[in-house]
Amino acid sequence: MSHHYSGPDFGFPHGDARLDLTDLYAFPKPGGADKSILIMNVHPSAVVNPPGSTTREPFAPEALYEIKIDTNDDAVADIAYRVRFSPSADGPQTATVRRVEGAQAAETGDSGQVLIEAAPVSTGRDARVTEAGRYRFFAGWRSDPFFFDTLGALNDLQFTGDDFFIDKDVCSIVLELPNPALGPNRVGLWARTLDGAGGVWVQADRGALPAQGVFLVGSERDGYHAGEPANDARFIAVFAHALEHTGGYAPEEARRVAGTLLPDILSYDPSRPASFPGNGRTLTDDAADAFLAVLTNGQVTGDKVGPHVDLLTEFPYLGPPHKG
Repeated sequence: MSHHYSGPDFGFPHGDARLDLTDLYAFPKPGGADKSILIMNVHPSAVVNPPGSTTREPFAPEALYEIKIDTNDDAVADIAYRVRFSPSADGPQTATVRRVEGAQAAETGDSGQVLIEAAPVSTGRDARVTEAGRYRFFAGWRSDPFFFDTLGALNDLQFTGDDFFIDKDVCSIVLELPNPALGPNRVGLWARTLDGAGGVWVQADRGALPAQGVFLVGSERDGYHAGEPANDARFIAVFAHALEHTGGYAPEEARRVAGTLLPDILSYDPSRPASFPGNGRTLTDDAADAFLAVLTNGQVTGDKVGPHVDLLTEFPYLGPPHKG
């Protein structure tokens, strides 16, 4: 799986599916090269073990959903987009989107310049889109675009081509923004969820590059998901251990490869076509195959699963939910 089920025993961070970051995508707007599309997916609709459904409330109102942007290659955020959601007890949820930059972007909090306010959250098949100036925003249930043979992965990488996610949903946060709002040229991106249920913000999950936060963190799972990319060098040893065990890497080579996977940041240059792992990530990039090749040292190069066919050609690009 990508970053789905990143809690203990393939569960959810803090035991809450709404806090589970599943995927991060970044690509130039189709037909509009002066803008980019950022997609942060959270909240898988299904539990792996035991099988079942998660809550229908899309987003946690006591949580903060954030996309971080590093503009100067130091693995520290210089710009951040923060999204908060209203409670659903009194009706459908709405979203508020804020932007912060400078030192404040690297801090924790829900302050910032309000870009979008009271944006309706979609719970049905029709996408409710909000526009504000040069920004466009969507939040709500969508068909999960990630494709992977999850059960094959759990069966010692014995893949049969059974796409676990073909009929699953996810909650998406989609932001269309002008490229200058990202920063100059190439930037580094990651996403995170923060849990404020206890009265203080606690980072529940974070990531950018697919799968490694699930398959490579080992006993350091909690520390990794609570960590910052600027400190990711401390996880090289645990990544290397997993690569030695699964891929048969020699120790020195395992450390070298682990170093290429950290910090956990998605590199993106909006002036170039997007293609994972070289630049950003599109909804049809086979990120799972790319990761498997690294994980197994080239012994396994695919899971026999391809992109989903329910993607849209226009904003918000993700297909309608299966259960909407």
